[in-house]
Amino acid sequence: MAVLYNHREVEKKWRKHWEAHPVNVNDGKKPKYYCLDMFPYPSGSGLHVGHWRGYVISDVWSRYKMMQGYYIIHPMGWDAFGLPAENYAIKMGVHPSKSTAENVANIKKQIKEIAAIYDWDMEVNTTDPNFYKWTQWIFVKMFKAGLAYEKEMPINWCPSCKTGLANEEVVNGSCERCGSTVTKKNLKQWMLRITKYADRLLEDLDKLEWPEKVKKMQSDWIGRSYGAEIDFAVDGSEKTIKVYTTRPDTLYGATFMVLAPEHKLAKELATKEQQKAVEDYIN
Repeated sequence: MAVLYNHREVEKKWRKHWEAHPVNVNDGKKPKYYCLDMFPYPSGSGLHVGHWRGYVISDVWSRYKMMQGYYIIHPMGWDAFGLPAENYAIKMGVHPSKSTAENVANIKKQIKEIAAIYDWDMEVNTTDPNFYKWTQWIFVKMFKAGLAYEKEMPINWCPSCKTGLANEEVVNGSCERCGSTVTKKNLKQWMLRITKYADRLLEDLDKLEWPEKVKKMQSDWIGRSYGAEIDFAVDGSEKTIKVYTTRPDTLYGATFMVLAPEHKLAKELATKEQQKAVEDYIN
């Protein structure tokens, strides 16, 4: 006779048991192992399968290390500031503090229902003043050290999400999140002088037991290259165009130059005949 397996009741029972008797306990004797996920944006009402696709890997790995005798430091938190959360609040017609708190509560409930191993006593929320006061503190320290500065730079811009995107978030010219066509937009923004630490960052990659694919992504992000900056004089003007090249020896064969649409001289150097076409292209 077939027996109906009531998975809801069974899972509920064991979730309650594990909450009362945690399997990952720091007794002060076990070696510690640190595992960190990317914190989710609480810019939606709940998790989707893409979240768990990533978290299941770290959960399996955490359980594996726990079986090897480690105490697992596996925090969870909420990357709750930013335009995605704000846009969701606008869409729902509520204040961001309300929608974010509701979304965090629901996502936390979902993660607990999955029964993934996380240290909830190490929960982080970027909207908590006790958290972001340290973000502000370290930014001030970096600013005073000359590592933070303002600069107008072109970014990948999603007109639907109304936010900037990393190159990795642009797939075939579209926003990874919503599918809208991504454009370039000049924005004045705060920058950090990561390049000042390029040598150390690249050298220390060899110390990491990471897949070569991930290390290559980090290396490309750091973006160190060797070359020279050369000023080209503009005919009939005192202006110059600065170019960077890794092969200055080939410049004698240069026959033309292409300015990026966001270049500050793009409009100024356009001829009367091409002015409208250039402005249409830039805009």
